[in-house]
Order: sequence, then C-alpha cells, then structure tokens
Amino acid sequence: MLDPTPPSVAPPDASLAAVLIPVLVSGGEPRLVLTKRSDTLSRHAGEISFPGGFAEPGEALAATALREAEEEIGLQASEVELLGALPPLHTRVSGILIVPFVGLLHMDPIYVPNAAEIAEVLEFSLADLVAFGVEREFEYEGSMFKTHVYELDGRVIWGATAHILRSLIEALELKGE
Repeated sequence: MLDPTPPSVAPPDASLAAVLIPVLVSGGEPRLVLTKRSDTLSRHAGEISFPGGFAEPGEALAATALREAEEEIGLQASEVELLGALPPLHTRVSGILIVPFVGLLHMDPIYVPNAAEIAEVLEFSLADLVAFGVEREFEYEGSMFKTHVYELDGRVIWGATAHILRSLIEALELKGE
C-alpha cells in the first residue's frame, strides 16, 4: 500500500519535490489537512494543495515533506507519524516529480501559516472527500481536460492535488466514484 522507501531520483526532465498528506485521527472521523496557497505566489497561486515543496540537495524526501509542512503551516515533525509514500506523480507540464507522504496526527495541531505562502489552512473529512470526488471535464486557463475534482465548502481541489488525493483514496480502498 504505502512505500517506505520511495524513489529519490527525478527523471532528467523533472525536479524532485515532496508533499505531506497530514491525516488527523483525533476526535473520531479522519480529516485531511490542505492549504490554500497565497494569491501572490508565482506558481499555483490561490490553489488548494498539500503542504510541500522542492527537495534541497542531498535531502531525504521524507525530510522535505516534513520541513515544508513546518515552514508552511507550523506543523512540527515530532507531531507526525510518517507511514510511507504513495506512488510518485510526474507533472509533465511543470516538470516536477512529486512524492506524496502520508502522516498521521494523533492530536490536533496548532497551525501557524506562513502568510507569504499560505492564505488558509483547511481541513476536510476523508468521508466527504470520498463522497464528493468526481472525474469530469475541467477548464483551466481556457483549456478543457478530464481530471478528478473535489468540490467542498465552495473549494475546488483539482490537478496534481486531486490526483494525489485519488491515489490515497484508492490505497485506502475507500468507495468513491
């Protein structure tokens, strides 16, 4: 299901990045933590994503995911029980190999969002994400393409984040579309 030692080398046409999929398991129903990126960022401005970013030279990808989660939302590595990684996603348009790590949070953290990068920290129940995810035609900057889309509470999760979310739902063998 989850890979304890995911690939750590990107293809020649890609940069290496890692994201953390924080799963809150306190208080009953599991919830996922995502972020709404700042509208002022040069890449993926205003989009909903998992905390993450580019690996530094020589840095283990699990460390990248944890470091970025701390830098973006103040999540302490000591609060995360890292379970392993989902299959990597190569975003050919932006040339990034993203390795998604799943981490459990047994207590609700205190978020400290980095205002330069993060406009808002979001929590969605896993059950709602499963229920509201659909594959459909999606328009972005005048182009139409088929992708998974999750619409909840007036928020739209699409693109690489939706693909990673779908991969998590499949790994957990949850029912969805």
